[in-house]
Amino acid sequence: MPDSTLDRRRFLELGGTALVAGLAGCGASAPAEDAAASESSSPNQNQPTADAASEYTEVYRNTIDSVVLVRAGQGQGTGFAFDDSHVVTNAHVVGDASAVDVRFSEGQWSEGEVVGTDPHSDLAVVEAEDVPSPVTPLPFIEGDPVIGQEVVAIGNPYNLNGSLTSGVVSGIDRSIPSPAGYRIPDAVQTDAAVNPGNSGGPLMSLDGRVVAVINSGGGDNIAFGISAALTQRVVPSLIETGDYEHAYVGVSFVNVTPGIADANDLDEARGLLVTNVVPGGPSADVLEGSQREYAQDTPVPVGGDVLLAIEGTELATTEDLGSYLALQASPGETVEITILRDGNQRTVDLELGSRPASSTA
Repeated sequence: MPDSTLDRRRFLELGGTALVAGLAGCGASAPAEDAAASESSSPNQNQPTADAASEYTEVYRNTIDSVVLVRAGQGQGTGFAFDDSHVVTNAHVVGDASAVDVRFSEGQWSEGEVVGTDPHSDLAVVEAEDVPSPVTPLPFIEGDPVIGQEVVAIGNPYNLNGSLTSGVVSGIDRSIPSPAGYRIPDAVQTDAAVNPGNSGGPLMSLDGRVVAVINSGGGDNIAFGISAALTQRVVPSLIETGDYEHAYVGVSFVNVTPGIADANDLDEARGLLVTNVVPGGPSADVLEGSQREYAQDTPVPVGGDVLLAIEGTELATTEDLGSYLALQASPGETVEITILRDGNQRTVDLELGSRPASSTA
């Protein structure tokens, strides 16, 4: 902590300001006097002795040089080095800005150009002009995280630069809101404390690899991050072209529950029932939607196709379809979808489109 610490009242005022900025973890910029006090210290000061160090200490020491503060207008968040000149953060952190300020762990500032944003995945890339020599790209995990795996979040909550919190992976394959109104699939849930200012920072495994890019948190020990797998798919495209095209089916659907199965005379509750097909979308004239009617005094969708599998991958939940489209499919590809229509199982070919700018499109 810096010598000039925040008193309790000032800390709570700052916390209130940041919370108003939103649950998404993007904090408001600190007033000049508090920012100066915070910036006068280095997160690497007061290193613990060897006897006091822990696994968390080791991860922190190996990671902190590559974690940055990203300031855009009146808000700020966190980011980390993806390669020698590019920093990953959240799209909601940079907003509509074309340029941001980047502060490295030892206090150096650099101007940064926003080279790409993807509100669908809430990811953005900033190219920093001057990168200090200790900064190295952070590696990503291979494969999927496991529930119960220990992790640490490193970032800048409430303008407290270089803070570390610890927890475990609480869930995987979650579906969370995106700034574009769609859902972000394959997300990682954690109970590590995440607060305004942590957005865009890394959720790290204890062997020093990025598990997820933090994008939301702040309540009831539940926080979320964009998975390493989705991040590694989106970010290279943001660097190369400035955007990323997501595969799009153009339907609305719900999980088939026992009640829906009963209303539709289905033998079992499985798959996804198509409730609506977007006119002119990729599924128009390929898939059929349902009509919302009353059954047993409860409004449930009746009729329409039931999606059972895509390219042989079973669709047990809505997350299954979202993860397949996000991680394995691309616009323009033709995929084989197994459906149940009028009690008969069949396959149809569907050419995937590109997702519209917002979910209302």
